[in-house]
Amino acid sequence: MTPKILIIDDDNDMRRALHIRLRAHGYETVFAGDGLAAMKVAIKESPDLILLDLGLPAGDGFVVMERLQKNTKLSCVPVIVLTARECRGNREKATAAGCFAFFQKPADNGELMSAVEKALKESGALQPQR
Repeated sequence: MTPKILIIDDDNDMRRALHIRLRAHGYETVFAGDGLAAMKVAIKESPDLILLDLGLPAGDGFVVMERLQKNTKLSCVPVIVLTARECRGNREKATAAGCFAFFQKPADNGELMSAVEKALKESGALQPQR
């Protein structure tokens, strides 16, 4: 089964670039452009992993992580934060909120794809190749 990744970002170009990268690695992608849509799409699509921007309209990334943790169906879905926000303490705050990995935009493609693969393997959504 192909792992499904929810990309939550309000930047259309970023969503498109991530979609292209992830599809090239064999992943299915779904999208949300703000904090409110993020929860609706996550509940409907049951993603295996979430790539989350912190700077979102209608509820920032920290609000989304809090809502995900409160949802029993989504609380164990790994979240990788990918953000342009440079506020001091965001990495620590995101880690405390349960994110699997934290990247500052623009992220190194190889490092990001490695984190995606590792998170999917650890969650059991991606089976090791034999």
